[in-house]
This record gives sequence, structure tokens and C-alpha cells, in this order.
Amino acid sequence: MYTHAPTPTLAKENGAYYTPLAVADSLVRFAVRTPADRLLDPACGDGRFIALHANSVGVERDLVAAEKACERAPNAKVYRGDFFHWAETTHERFDCAAGNPPFIRYQLFAGETRGRALRFCRSLGVSFSGLTSSWAPFLVAAAALLRQGGRLAFVVPASIGHAPHAAPLIEYLVHHFSTVRILAVRKKLFPHLSEDCWVLFADGFGGATEHIEFIQVDCFNNFEERLALDSSKLVPVREWRDQWRSRLRPYLLDDAARSLYLNATQSKSSVRLGEIASVGIGYVTGDNSFFHLRPSEIEHWRVPAELIHPTVRNSRLLPSEVLSSSTVEDWRQSNQPAFLLRIPKCANLPPTVQSYLNSTRGEKARRAYKCRSRTPWYSVPDVRIPTFFLTYMSGEIPSLVRNDAAATCTNALHAVHLNNGKDTDRLLQSWRSPYLKLSCEIEGHPLGGGMLKLEPKEAARLLIPPPRLLPFGSEAEVHRAIRTLRGWRHYD
Repeated sequence: MYTHAPTPTLAKENGAYYTPLAVADSLVRFAVRTPADRLLDPACGDGRFIALHANSVGVERDLVAAEKACERAPNAKVYRGDFFHWAETTHERFDCAAGNPPFIRYQLFAGETRGRALRFCRSLGVSFSGLTSSWAPFLVAAAALLRQGGRLAFVVPASIGHAPHAAPLIEYLVHHFSTVRILAVRKKLFPHLSEDCWVLFADGFGGATEHIEFIQVDCFNNFEERLALDSSKLVPVREWRDQWRSRLRPYLLDDAARSLYLNATQSKSSVRLGEIASVGIGYVTGDNSFFHLRPSEIEHWRVPAELIHPTVRNSRLLPSEVLSSSTVEDWRQSNQPAFLLRIPKCANLPPTVQSYLNSTRGEKARRAYKCRSRTPWYSVPDVRIPTFFLTYMSGEIPSLVRNDAAATCTNALHAVHLNNGKDTDRLLQSWRSPYLKLSCEIEGHPLGGGMLKLEPKEAARLLIPPPRLLPFGSEAEVHRAIRTLRGWRHYD
């Protein structure tokens, strides 16, 4: 997260936003122990971290920001260029590193810089997936430039508590530092951003630890007071890895709530959703406006009924519990674009359909990336009829809707296919149970704006408890746990 103030569009692309000065000051005070300590900021932006300590080095790829850093920190050394290229070639080593790395998502963290970053991390024994955001490789590379006993102090996205690409980073840290401390901050460090930020401290480079120190604070201002009170939870690395799938988010709950949930998962009569069903996304057309037709368009182009299939384009079309034939009829009557042009690969196309494919809309659609990458371009793949539709973004709890109309759906929804028809009633009965609501909070993750998101793998881990399990747990404790996790994702 660069620390200069570019335009909002450029800021979003570069992961660039101001770092509050109080935060920068606290991180530098943790990292720097003596005036002689050499401090590194791998993405120094306008220089507000390196300006706090004279013996500093900053690296910044943006020319304007690098110039501001030189003005702000005249005693520091500022290198302009790609940090990973510099890290591969420099012989400099540091006593500490502090800063706020760019939070560039994987879609924009691409090209030569991305390739170099991932190669450099692999050379250090850290393998990140193709979905890695930029901040995690920045921290690994910065740590590799430390001297024995060195320290890290960085602002990190709250996704360090749940994102798959955070796990390789934390594994690296616990194997290379004697202390790893993560500060979860509930109130936003950057109020204008949807994403929350936490803070990472690591001390004793060259050592190792079997625990992660996890501390919760309501706001950043009181974290030093909490540290003085020794209020951290010691999270065993093995427990974090094995019981919670390398996620720290469950440790926002108290011990009693985590134990209740673990007891439910270990019950022989409990199952995960992925044990009784497959969970995946719906089809991708490449051009929704072309392939999703209104009844009036179907009539105009005289598309045969056998080439049309009702579909759920987005969650707004879903009823609350059951998608029935009457729902589909309502779509027809209101002329909704909720009917997929479903053409088999080897179909004999009637002249009317050929006319539609060759229309101006068709010419545009066939040039779309997904369409031109398949043969024939007009045959949408992976069209399936799920047992249930599952929304993957929600405020309170994802909606599970039974598919009695044999409709299909786009990738705006999850498609749930039961392995057999025997578990339908059990799934519906359990969906509103407290344990399942808690499971959604634990297995899913915050998206921003108070929303909860479930990726297919996360949805497959949702806990389906038996009804008889519920009375044995403390329902009040479960509801408190739900409120706690909703509070941390800012859902009121």
C-alpha cells in the first residue's frame, strides 16, 4: 500500500493510500531499537516511514512518490524501481523493516513484476499460488534482507486471517522468527476503504516459534496498552494449521466458542456440505446480454423451445426458499432476460437461430474472449441443473434455494448438486440452525461493506449438524459467537 496520495483510480490500481502517521510512528518505534539500526521500507511511497529514522533505505517504483520521499526524508537513501528486482541483486542487509506494502490484488499484480516476485519467494522456499496478492511476497522478500535478530513491522490486510495466500507467509515467518505477533484491529485504519487492516510484528530473525501471538484491539490507538497487559492469545502453529486450516479468523472467538464448534465438527453424525454434495459455480457465457433472452426476444427470433432453458442470472431473481415453475412463469410474464440460449455443440441450427447468431449482437459476442476461445463459440459449456442454488455473498446468511423448476444458473451463484436425494430435507432443516450460521462465519470470509463471501471450497466445509446435537451445546454461546464475527466484518 504505497503511502503517497495519487488519484483514486491510480490508488486502486497500485494499492496506494495514505498511512496514518500515528500508525507509521508506532511501527517504526517497534522496529528500530538503536540509532544505528538500518531500516528498510520496501514500498516507501512518499517516505513517511523512512522519515522517522535517519538510517533508512526506501524502495519505490513510482517516480513522483520517490521524489517526494527524497524531499521528506533527506537523510534516507531512496531507490527508484521494482523492489523484487532490487532485492534479488542488492548486497545490503538490514536490522529491521517497516512499512505498508501494496495491497494489489492478483488480477493487477501481473506481468514481469509478478513473475520475478514469485520466483524470488520460491528461491526462499515459499510457494505462493496464482491467486496471491502483492503484499505477501513483499513481506517475505523484505524478511530475507534482514540480519540475524532482525525485525518486521507492517500494516497488512485483514485477509491475513483467512486468505489462502496468507498461509505460506505465516509458515515462513514462524520458521524464521522467534516471535510472530498479529494485531487484529476491529475499527478501520483506513475509514474510506472497504478492506480492513491488521498489523504484523515479527522479531528475532533466524529463530523459530511454535506459537503465533494473536491480539485483538478495538482501535489501533490502544494497542500498546494491550501489549503492556500481555493480552495476547498464544495460538499453537500446529492447531492453527491442522484444526483451523491455517486461518486466524476463528481466534477472534473465545476459547469456549471455538470448542463448541470443534465439538460439533467432531461429532460422528455431523457432516460437511462437501460430503453430501458438490459445490461449484454456474456456467460462464462470455456475453450475458447475448445469451440471456427475454420472452419477447425469443418470439422475435423464433428460437425453438428446445434451445431455451430457464436460468438464474443473479441472486436478485431467487425466491426465498424454493424456485418453482410458477417462479419461471412470473419471469415470462414480466419479460425477464432469464432464459439461456442453450445450443448443443452438434445441433442442427434452424435458419432463425442462424440469423440471431449472425446479427450485430452475435458478431459482437463471438469476439468476446470466452466465446472465441471455444468451439463452437455459441455453445455455452458446463450448463448443469443443480439441486440447490446457494448465494455466495450475503449479509446475514447465504440463501439456499431448492431448484424445483430444473433451472440452471450463471457463475453469479453456487450450484449445489446433492450426491443423492436423501439429504434434501436434512439440509433444509439444518440451514437455519445456529451451528450452521456460525459455520458460515467461520468457513467464509469478510468481503468488505459488511458482506460475507463463500468460495466453493469454503461452502463445501459448511457444517451440517444433526438436530439432536443442538441441545447439548450452549445456544446462547453460539449466538454470541455469531454476533462477534459479524461485528468484525462490520455487519450490524
